[in-house]
Amino acid sequence: MNQQSSIQFKVDMSQQPEVVHFFDEQSNTFSYVVKDPHSNSCAIIDSVLDIDYAAGRLSYQGADEIIDYVRQHHLKVEWIIETHVHADHLSAAPYIKERVGGLIGIGENINVVQDTFGKVFNEGTEFQRDGSQFDRLFCDGDSYQIGSLIGHAMHTPGHTPACMTHVIGNSAFVGDTIFMPDSGSARADFPGGDARTLYRSIHRLLSLPEEVVLYMCHDYAPNGRELKHVSTVGEQRRQNIHVADAISEDEYVKMRETRDATLAMPKLIIPSIQVNMKAGHLPEPESNGQRYLKVPINGL
Repeated sequence: MNQQSSIQFKVDMSQQPEVVHFFDEQSNTFSYVVKDPHSNSCAIIDSVLDIDYAAGRLSYQGADEIIDYVRQHHLKVEWIIETHVHADHLSAAPYIKERVGGLIGIGENINVVQDTFGKVFNEGTEFQRDGSQFDRLFCDGDSYQIGSLIGHAMHTPGHTPACMTHVIGNSAFVGDTIFMPDSGSARADFPGGDARTLYRSIHRLLSLPEEVVLYMCHDYAPNGRELKHVSTVGEQRRQNIHVADAISEDEYVKMRETRDATLAMPKLIIPSIQVNMKAGHLPEPESNGQRYLKVPINGL
């Protein structure tokens, strides 16, 4: 089980980033442009590259929408942040960086993910497992700037070892650490995941001030309700069906492990992990100029 950090930082509730969301219907993913209200500096969080997996074709509609927004509003992209190595969509980070700039960042435990899946996909010695494909590896408690905004990296493992929540002003971008209250929490059965660790990470997140705004990475609109992407710490503590204050750690672990045993693998896990553990870079072309993704048989 991953050791939980005790590093703390002060949340500046007076800083209120300007946040615009973009939704990818195929993966139910929210991407964000997070802007400093006092300058044109911004960060892009959890971008999506579209893929038709059956046809082996990529498209860039979602990424281009973000790029168009950045250009139309004359924004300066400081950061392109991945909250974790996503297993349900490909990252558009390199595509976006090439067109509008920005440094690609992820949690320092990317090396754990790379080591695990480097073996699964038999990547060989040429695949560096030190996170060097990224421009910045965030450590727990690290601070960084988006113009005058200060961001803080909070290690929230459990779904994956490299999961980071990014607290920017009065807002937190939670990745897959937690979902909307009626959806609960993400699975914890991927390699390196752990339900008890995830519970503790969530409660570390929920120790932030109740007014902190939480931006979801996913929403699945249970029971036919409309899509939602915003919650608060206070709402989660009162209403989350998996981790509200009244639910104990042991109750959560039993529920999470039982539920995870029934879940199928995400449809795009094979291409997503191969690409995302390399900061969104596609495999190098082979001798015929074509790029290929591997499918390990009975390997996951």
